Amino acid sequence: MALNDSASSQEQLAHILKSLDDDKAEDIVEIDLRGKSSIGDYMVVCSGRSSRQVISIAEKLVDKLKHDLGRSSRIEGKETGDWVLIDTGDVIVHVFRPEVRDFYQLEKMWQPASASGAPASA
Repeated sequence: MALNDSASSQEQLAHILKSLDDDKAEDIVEIDLRGKSSIGDYMVVCSGRSSRQVISIAEKLVDKLKHDLGRSSRIEGKETGDWVLIDTGDVIVHVFRPEVRDFYQLEKMWQPASASGAPASA
């Protein structure tokens, strides 16, 4: 059943998480940005095992969001498959190759210090 354009950010997030799980994304991390940033309500960071899988995960996610929720998404970085960003407006999804994710450690910038295991006053 297709939802309309007014799918809430929580509905989008649930759809995104299911799609990533279905497509075998690894180490999926969900970050709540509400009240912290105006870039979106949620950020999701995950990994694919190879450039090919990263690209496939991203393309399938964009297709599912368009088909199931009527939601157009911006996609960047698909050419190389090292790091693909999908922006729905409410949810930002980063799909990385593991080595690239380890290098940037993007989720550590957005998670509370207690969640990352780092001391609060680093």
